[in-house]
Amino acid sequence: MAVMSGLSQPLSAQSLFHRIDSTVASRYYHMRGIDTTYISRPTTKWTISARMNVSGTTIKTEGMDNGRHFLSEMKADRKATLSLGVSYLGVSLSASLNPAKLMGKYRDYELNFNSYGRRFGFDIVYQDAKNFSGWHDHEGMERIELPDGLLSVKTLNINAFYIFNSRKFSYPAAFSQSYIQRRSAGSFLLAVSGQGQRATLEWEKEMNLKMTNIGIGAGYGYNYVPGQGWLLHISGLPTFIVYSKTSMTFGDDRIPLHYHFPEVIITGRGSVVRQWGNKFLGLSMVFNFTNIGNKESLTVHNTKWLVRTFFGLRLGK
Repeated sequence: MAVMSGLSQPLSAQSLFHRIDSTVASRYYHMRGIDTTYISRPTTKWTISARMNVSGTTIKTEGMDNGRHFLSEMKADRKATLSLGVSYLGVSLSASLNPAKLMGKYRDYELNFNSYGRRFGFDIVYQDAKNFSGWHDHEGMERIELPDGLLSVKTLNINAFYIFNSRKFSYPAAFSQSYIQRRSAGSFLLAVSGQGQRATLEWEKEMNLKMTNIGIGAGYGYNYVPGQGWLLHISGLPTFIVYSKTSMTFGDDRIPLHYHFPEVIITGRGSVVRQWGNKFLGLSMVFNFTNIGNKESLTVHNTKWLVRTFFGLRLGK
């Protein structure tokens, strides 16, 4: 009886594993509400992928100061990371490595989190950047070069969207490869965007800028399948800011910043995917642009972009 009891434990654990695996697989391959002539799941359970990610940030300010026009531009150091991910039936785990940070050449911090579901999706990007450099033009004066270390910025960008035509159009096919787009299709999109930013500039007098903005809008995405194994995606999500709270101080002076229609947050995405057999490779891009204020007093433009190249293998039936 003791032997039988000892043998029953691994058999029970194995049975439990198969039951969990069967449940997860059933949900993963559940295609109700999907037109399978347009969208399908990969036939394999495992996906291993390698990525190279490159991102950059630019902040521009423009306005008037005592009747004189000024324009400035600051760019953060580009960030490059390598990542390796493993996915089992849509559940993913990945690890990233920043070679420049290991060598002490990159001091900023950035976190990117993306989720692309069949009906809903979102991007969350947080950046704490101090490696900015650029220039400042002031009417009647020579250009001033702004060295690294003067500007520090903390920024949080959140974009969420809803896909109307989820029966035929798949965002995951273009960005996570958990679906396969078999025929060309597009969809209208409903979007909500948010941005929070805190910036400090140490130059002559300390300048502090705080912004919180929320936008609502709609856009369109299209997956073009020119031939078997190919996918080209493009989408645009413009949102108009409906809530804006902005404050700016320069030394002891407080600079008023008033809402000026239209203020926008625009998110653009694009990708190219090529797959053959159990392999796929591609390139994807996410671009964020925010416009706050007006040129008659002060306007702030934020540009944030992320480009990824990737290669993957699908394994296991």
